[in-house]
Amino acid sequence: MYMYKNPATIENIDVLKNRNYLFVGPNSGSQACGDVGLGRMSEPEEIFENIQNFFSATNKVNNLPLLNKKVVITAGPTRESIDPVRYITNKSSGKMGYALAQIAKDLGASVTLVSGPVNITASQNINLCKVTTADEMLECVKENIKETDIFIACAAVADYKLQNISTQKIKKISGQNTLTLNLIENPDILAHVGHMEQDRPKLVVGFAAETQNLEEYALKKLDKKNADMIIANNVSNKNIGFDSDKNEVIIFSKENTPIHIGPISKLKISAEIFNYLLTKL
Repeated sequence: MYMYKNPATIENIDVLKNRNYLFVGPNSGSQACGDVGLGRMSEPEEIFENIQNFFSATNKVNNLPLLNKKVVITAGPTRESIDPVRYITNKSSGKMGYALAQIAKDLGASVTLVSGPVNITASQNINLCKVTTADEMLECVKENIKETDIFIACAAVADYKLQNISTQKIKKISGQNTLTLNLIENPDILAHVGHMEQDRPKLVVGFAAETQNLEEYALKKLDKKNADMIIANNVSNKNIGFDSDKNEVIIFSKENTPIHIGPISKLKISAEIFNYLLTKL
């Protein structure tokens, strides 16, 4: 009982539960150490029954509408170096993209998650491609896009990068109060996939984080990127969006009226998004 209630044990169990590991027990009763209480191993029959129920449920095709489907998702920010110690980036925790990847996996899909630098752990059985820059993200998308059914560009890709990255740390110059950086455009990953002539996924979905004119900018992006839908959110609301576990979004598509979702958890929003996507496959 004391070993099971040890803070280190509880912490490790929480980590595994967050990674969706299945737990059976423990049960209460007498233990080998002489204690009586929570911490006793479940009976073999109970363990066997739980395993049977788990595989019975997960193998039902009706519960896995994305079985044999391939989903590629980008998540998190990109970092574009200025010099060896500085970089340009966009705000992004990666929580929305990782939540989408989790739901896609739960629905039976084969999932590739192309992730910029974040402090999140992807669930097991998700193909994780870790990248730093927009160029690296594009290359990983290109390597995995073939035979993809759904592509979701959720990453906050930096729009610009340095034309020439300094090989040494840029030092302050006495009396110079300004610094000019020459920037060039990064590749547009969503537009690249949206305009593919071969191997274009059946559904190409983009995200738009805006601070004003949400519908106007989302519809322009929908057309310019040749996407099937744009999921937009107003990031000027500090209670949702960046770093928050909650969000509120609007799905824009070419043929349907806008669909409002939230404010609810990003995991629930992801589930609602996939419920909508399933009607389009």
